[in-house]
Amino acid sequence: MQQDVFSQVPANRAPIPFEADAPFLKIVGELPRELNGTLYRNGPNPQFDSPGAHWFVGDGMLHAFHLENGRASYRNRWVRTPKWQAEHDAGRALFGGFGRKLPDAPASATDGGVANTNVIFHAGKLLALEEGHLPTEIEPGTLATRGYCNYQGRIAGPFTAHPKIDPVTGEMVFFGYNASGPLTPTLSYGAIDAAGNATRFTRFEAPYASMVHDFIVTENHVLFPILPITGSMERAMKGRPPYAWDPEKGAYVGVMKRNGKPEDIVWFRTEACYVFHVMNAWEDGNRIVADVMQFEEAPLFPHPDGRPTNPEKSFARHCRWTFDLAGNTDRFQQTYLDDLTGEFPRVDDRRAGSKTSHGWYACANPKLPMFTALSGIVHVNGAGNRLGHYLLPAGDSISEPVFVERSKDAAEGDGWLLAVVWRARENRSDLAVFNATDVEDGPVALVQLGHRVPDGFHGNWVGAA
Repeated sequence: MQQDVFSQVPANRAPIPFEADAPFLKIVGELPRELNGTLYRNGPNPQFDSPGAHWFVGDGMLHAFHLENGRASYRNRWVRTPKWQAEHDAGRALFGGFGRKLPDAPASATDGGVANTNVIFHAGKLLALEEGHLPTEIEPGTLATRGYCNYQGRIAGPFTAHPKIDPVTGEMVFFGYNASGPLTPTLSYGAIDAAGNATRFTRFEAPYASMVHDFIVTENHVLFPILPITGSMERAMKGRPPYAWDPEKGAYVGVMKRNGKPEDIVWFRTEACYVFHVMNAWEDGNRIVADVMQFEEAPLFPHPDGRPTNPEKSFARHCRWTFDLAGNTDRFQQTYLDDLTGEFPRVDDRRAGSKTSHGWYACANPKLPMFTALSGIVHVNGAGNRLGHYLLPAGDSISEPVFVERSKDAAEGDGWLLAVVWRARENRSDLAVFNATDVEDGPVALVQLGHRVPDGFHGNWVGAA
């Protein structure tokens, strides 16, 4: 049987059973007048309970905080995927997760997509993303679901929740795993130009079937981490974990020119590790440098036989990967930059793919299980040294910090961090606004909700037109 990795569900991971509009929110402090736009966040919020379903597979719910001229409003809506609509019509759960239909589900229920992981804006489209399906287009103001977006039929299959948008060209680069079917080792790779046209789409084989949550993009290269949360249809057919921590497979990272061909990929290797999220990456002569949040062992997934992984090793730390493209080795260097537990790293997106001087991530309490105690924000410089460290009151938790620049031509890091904070004692949430280069002083403003926003994954800021 699959390990129940969530036998003790954190209090703020339970779903909320409603959609809401709050046009006038209370503000503590003063919202910066330059903040005009909307913070969109996404995360799992199951419409119906499905026993044993993994946290990763709950229905997507979007949360939109609109800030304008010092005022704030809020709206939340489920993403009405085919799965959500089928279960809504049936009045019960039809899927158990990772696309698996429940035994009593009708034959007409065929799409288990949840669109629950990220929400981005590119080429005039707001897109809700999860890595098993095409992007789902969302109407920005109402959060109404418009349906899957396949770019005039030019792309197909799974689409990553972490595409990278080139700040210079406006091109969006993406990939997908399980590209030739569930639990297969095939990856896709493609690009959408700044006008929203698909300019490339191809597929290739990875060393093994892996859950590839994020990837690495620099000015001229793209890197595909194939790390040992492995997928296995054989396991799934036997009732064992479809995804499991399988360190004997080792770890691979494929390096390819952004305009290159899959057959030219150079595969680097290292010992087993896992990375959900990349902070940023850049080129340094013949080297590629990538800052990631690395686990010694992956959390949230068991071994192939159902045994739990070692919780003492299931913590992510800021780590630097270095690839020597001119060297005579297929190994790459890994150097931990801090011993602090953290996740959900971000940079000033205007510097994505280039060397950065500022980065931020949510930090955790090392005495508690990973992903249950994100309790502060860390600000680091380009060498990974801490520039600031803010901790919440005991029991409260925080989401991924999203950077918003003060203006289009502001210096790197000159702006704010927006993060949703759960107040444990009051069981509700705030949108916290920090000065990005002075996080230790705490929030300059709090936008207060009357209810909680459940723990989620990712979000992005979309400035007013």
